[in-house]
Amino acid sequence: MKIRVQTKARGFTLLEVMFAVIAFCTATVAILALVSQSLEEARHLQRPMIDTGLVASALSLTNKMVEGSFSGDLDDLLGDSYKGYTYSGVVNEVQTNKLFEMDIAIQSGNQTVVSQGSYLFYVPASPAGSLDGATVAR
Repeated sequence: MKIRVQTKARGFTLLEVMFAVIAFCTATVAILALVSQSLEEARHLQRPMIDTGLVASALSLTNKMVEGSFSGDLDDLLGDSYKGYTYSGVVNEVQTNKLFEMDIAIQSGNQTVVSQGSYLFYVPASPAGSLDGATVAR
């Protein structure tokens, strides 16, 4: 005599699996959208990177460099992203062949130095400096 044991194998129907996959994909997309949005908002909250090279490059666009000091607001020079920052510096002629050294410091609103640097520029169209025999202050 043979005994038959009947087992009912109960699985998920195709429709149930499709609903589960759709629910999983919807939740994943929603979570990724929230993470992306929060990263974008955090990026907007960051202060711009402040580097004296930005000021040096903007000031070097003129074809002449004159010995002396200079200063100004960074947002006037580079745009509205730099509100609350000021720059100051000194230009000195270091060789008689129109080689100038520009020392720059960038300060935040409370006059704390944020960045400082020194750069050399060769500007042949500049007027005679102290090393070239200039005796008149400009």
